[in-house]
Amino acid sequence: MKFIVNGAGGAMGKVLCQIIADSGKHETVAFCSMEFTTDEKNNIYSSVKDYQGEADCIIDFSHHSATADVTEYAVKRNIPLVIATTGQTDEEKAMIKAASEKIPLFCSANMSFGVAILSCLAKIVAKAMPDCDIEIIEKHHNRKLDVPSGTALLLADSIMSVKDDCEYNIGRQENGKRTKNEIGIHAVRMGNEVGTHEVIFATNSQVITLKHEAENRGLFAEGAVTAAEFLVNKDAGYYNMDDILA
Repeated sequence: MKFIVNGAGGAMGKVLCQIIADSGKHETVAFCSMEFTTDEKNNIYSSVKDYQGEADCIIDFSHHSATADVTEYAVKRNIPLVIATTGQTDEEKAMIKAASEKIPLFCSANMSFGVAILSCLAKIVAKAMPDCDIEIIEKHHNRKLDVPSGTALLLADSIMSVKDDCEYNIGRQENGKRTKNEIGIHAVRMGNEVGTHEVIFATNSQVITLKHEAENRGLFAEGAVTAAEFLVNKDAGYYNMDDILA
């Protein structure tokens, strides 16, 4: 497959490009990043819109603020799109949904299959233990911008899908006991932590803890490539990890 990598100059973009290069079956035909100066001879572009060559899929590991540009470009050129960024505004989420009506588009707050499995398990426990207290703890490196993480919200939303009487309490700060139906979400930022997500279910007599730890950033890049492979020959639509696991 021929990939356009948007955000190729960032930490995740660099990991992704290396994994594509090492695959032996894929290639990056356009390295795009606002940090770059366009050099077409070496397939380097300061904007994804500058590349007009062939491509099978775009993988966006840039920043959610690029949503308008990357979705417009993908739709205009009819190229499948994998969005691996988080923190989108409601307006940007609407752009993604609109684009998915015209092209196959894969979007996930976390590209790890382990997290997708964690999400499925969390739904099973939440449904089986309707009266339990639920707390989510997420840990990331000290450079991460969005709080809570998109993955923590993904997990909370998964639980909400089977327990719709809940409400989120993000970063509990005030005195007073927890409410019966709240899901507590807590963010920890430290060092070079790649990403740890823990979902705790507790009653007065027992505790179940589900936990996923990312050892390195390669798993997110690998997941993005798998998502791109999944999108090939798919009809226009909005896809996520649940579709791959189905």
